[in-house]
Amino acid sequence: MSARRRHRRTSGRRTQEERRSRTRTRLLEATMECLVDLGWSGTSTTEVARRAGVSRGAQQHHYPTKMVLVAAALEHLLEAQRLAYETAFAVLPAERRNVEGALDLLWQVFRGRPAKALTELAVAARTDAELRPLCQDLNERVLEVILEVFERLFPANTLPADFVPTMLRGLFAMFIGLSIQNALDDDAEGHQAAVLRQIKDVARLIVPEPGVLETAAADAEPASEPASAPSMDAPTAGASPTTA
Repeated sequence: MSARRRHRRTSGRRTQEERRSRTRTRLLEATMECLVDLGWSGTSTTEVARRAGVSRGAQQHHYPTKMVLVAAALEHLLEAQRLAYETAFAVLPAERRNVEGALDLLWQVFRGRPAKALTELAVAARTDAELRPLCQDLNERVLEVILEVFERLFPANTLPADFVPTMLRGLFAMFIGLSIQNALDDDAEGHQAAVLRQIKDVARLIVPEPGVLETAAADAEPASEPASAPSMDAPTAGASPTTA
């Protein structure tokens, strides 16, 4: 076989794999949108395929059932959120790469559509026996991501090792409650912003060290203003936290 033919065959396989990857990504993103807009009960493989712009046959080829599709979407959401958060932190101005900036971004994550999709799954799993096994450890997995990111951002913190997981668990529970209320009232009275300001005041005493991020994202050009990661899809009206 000539080198040209081998190259053509390899390029064809790569292009086909790229098309498959793009189709899967569209399906997973459409699943997230359905969960947020229609809820668990209103999400169907037919609607996901329609929103993704793919045929039912293509959807069934990649994800044969609703449960398989949602399981894949859950993994996609967790990893996408982690990457979006780290990237957003990395492009903050140097003076904002601290625990206050980290909390602002975390609150932005919790108000975004991917986080709403995860919350929808967690709530629906309470009364859905088929969904429950998939979501039983969802909170723990989110906490693992938060703990991993915290340790990467603040490696020089002097907190006791057994204190950090409990502290972050409490913060996670608080943000879940605040985000559910925010989804209902968009912080019209400013109560959630007030809570966040106090959380940041306390956090600054507990973690005074600046944050770092030793990834490729850290080489990004710092923004002139506090960064907002579009992929985290946080609303801009009503509940934007203010810097303490």
